[in-house]
Amino acid sequence: MDYLSNLENQSIYILREAFNKFENLAMLWSIGKDSTVLLWLARKAFLGHLPFPLVHVDTSYKIPSMIEYRDRLVRQWNIQLIVGKNQTVLDSGVTFPNGRATRVECCGTLKKDALKAVLDQHHYTGVIVGVRRDEEPTRAKERYFSPRDKNMEWNVEDQPPELWDQFKTDFEQGTHIRIHPLLHWTELNVWEYIERENIPVIPLYFAGANGERYRSLGCAPCTFPIKSEARTVRQIIEELRHTRTSERSGRAQDKESEDAFEKLRRDGYM
Repeated sequence: MDYLSNLENQSIYILREAFNKFENLAMLWSIGKDSTVLLWLARKAFLGHLPFPLVHVDTSYKIPSMIEYRDRLVRQWNIQLIVGKNQTVLDSGVTFPNGRATRVECCGTLKKDALKAVLDQHHYTGVIVGVRRDEEPTRAKERYFSPRDKNMEWNVEDQPPELWDQFKTDFEQGTHIRIHPLLHWTELNVWEYIERENIPVIPLYFAGANGERYRSLGCAPCTFPIKSEARTVRQIIEELRHTRTSERSGRAQDKESEDAFEKLRRDGYM
């Protein structure tokens, strides 16, 4: 089998293992390329049926075309979607860029706290997430089955060993589990798989007439495009084979402090 099929098989195995071992699962969908590939894999793993709901944390600052894309795929693929939103904080007016909160503080309240509220409300004990080790250094410390405490906090120094595809799936009662089926993929792998499978992705990833495209998607005030002439999936693949620029170079919150992202992840951020 080719390497993309090997990646696919490993991810599908992890998805099925998670469904077999954990009750009351949900899958996070950021609308970006990684979580959309994860959604595609989950539909493959369960023969076109998604046996758990998708959760989208809506900060209300997403680029409008992202929400349009989300709603279109939900209709086309007949997906159960749960939208989480921290309306209390939004109503308070403290969020970035108009309020006093920094970008990192804003991520904490609009993403982490909103996610926790959804998990508590629906009693989800496990969440499937589309993170990859190569995207950001903190994510390289993750496991495929990563335990969190009841407050979703992540103790990076106390993660179970995972050797030769031997995964720990028996955790103490009350442990919250994050499942990462794409952990072994790279950004290039994701785009190669999108090309092979002809997966529909949001047009923001492709360069427009202004010679810019988004490489990583987030909230509009904190996410910026890169210079690019890549207007097709094949052109994106060729561009990635030669770039030395970080995938998250357009994500402003990563630059507020050196350890900002690790602090967010330790506190329960995606």
